[in-house]
Amino acid sequence: MKLTSSLVWLRRDLRVFDHVALHQALLASERVYCVFIYDTTILDALPRRDRRVDFIHASIAEVAAELKQLGGHLIVRHGDPVREIPALAAELGVDAVFCNRDYEPQAIERDATVERALDAAGRKFHSYKDQVIFECGEVLSQNGGVFSVFTPYKNAWLKKLAADPSVLAPYNIEPHAARLAPPPSPAPALPTLAELGFEPSNLAELKIPTGMSGAEKLFEDFLPRIADYNVARDFPAVKGPSYLSIHFRFGTLSVRHLVRTVLDLQERGAGGEGAAVWLSELIWREFYAMILYHNPHVVGGSFKPAYDAIQWETGPEADELFAAWCEGRTGYPLVDAAMLQLNQTGYMHNRLRMVTACFLIKDLGIDWRRGEAYFALHLNDFDLASNNGGWQWASSSGCDAQPYFRIFNPITQSEKFDGEGKFIRRYLPQLAQLSAKEIHAPWLAPRMLAPDYWPPVVMHDEARKRTLERYEVVKKPA
Repeated sequence: MKLTSSLVWLRRDLRVFDHVALHQALLASERVYCVFIYDTTILDALPRRDRRVDFIHASIAEVAAELKQLGGHLIVRHGDPVREIPALAAELGVDAVFCNRDYEPQAIERDATVERALDAAGRKFHSYKDQVIFECGEVLSQNGGVFSVFTPYKNAWLKKLAADPSVLAPYNIEPHAARLAPPPSPAPALPTLAELGFEPSNLAELKIPTGMSGAEKLFEDFLPRIADYNVARDFPAVKGPSYLSIHFRFGTLSVRHLVRTVLDLQERGAGGEGAAVWLSELIWREFYAMILYHNPHVVGGSFKPAYDAIQWETGPEADELFAAWCEGRTGYPLVDAAMLQLNQTGYMHNRLRMVTACFLIKDLGIDWRRGEAYFALHLNDFDLASNNGGWQWASSSGCDAQPYFRIFNPITQSEKFDGEGKFIRRYLPQLAQLSAKEIHAPWLAPRMLAPDYWPPVVMHDEARKRTLERYEVVKKPA
């Protein structure tokens, strides 16, 4: 029996193609409305200039334009979704609300609250899998357990996909678009950034592609380079990554389309090792989402509780070291250049995320949670599961983590992955006069060549010894 009308609630799925909830609502309903809520419970805590809000704002404009072209329209509200969604459902008189699932603890609680309110009013709440290929309980071990190590999870993930490739089937919208509710007359204008309480950031200046078209452009640009991804991805001065992470975060792309494309490349004997490695990175994303879902204690606590016994550096000296790390003035060029990249652009190369995280934790002895929170505030692509998983990997407290006795040396990392110093010079022009050999440890060069640079805040060899002592509390065997 068809529903008279329904409401599709867009969240981390800012697109109008291959969209599960929208597809299902159009199949089930005679008339379908679409809404996006600027969530004040999230936005109120952000700085007034935030690149992510700019990105969402531009992406929403594209969604609204696409819906208009299909004969529908996008309703935009500003408030707490727990109140706004039930109120809008009542205002429109819809029979049900459709959305795609979110796996973060706060989102799960929010959706449960909305569902209860809708149920009390006699309305249904339908949620679907869309942002992942396999949900948190779909890839399990042979005895039905939850994986805590990536490689067995990846193997099971690939085996499950091979057994059921239908999970990659697209969810087409256009054949059913006639059921989209037409716009009112006159149609209200979308809210401006100022009306939302925000000011423009430097997103446009950085030329970060936004929306569905931006994601498509980046993916098309990446495909000719994907065969080299396995090597190029480690060098921050090289155009190696796909730069799609922010689009994954806000769902301006379809993960099913990406995986279909990569598998098609492999079937045609194209893509090389790079395509396989990039697919592994997509699987890492789902692995961390699964870990968060089954282990919500990782929000604020170690995946391995024994690591919560570690005594981190505290007090004014630790605060100053943390500030030096945040501001890119540790005296270690690769670390500082990476932090300046983050502060100026909201992006950080993945290799550098590992280097900077390990430096904060194992050179400075500062609690990984402080670094995690800083990244959460500044990363354009901030995703709770991936950010938490990455930081716990670096701190050795997470699942499938780096062993605590393996400590990145920031100098050798610099020499290996930015050998000519091209990335460093981009963000630290005061080191431009240093040679490729000197630039990785400027304190060893004649000071007149780098007069405006900082001395190292710690010496790595000494810090490494302190870290090994600090981690003795966990009694982890070598």
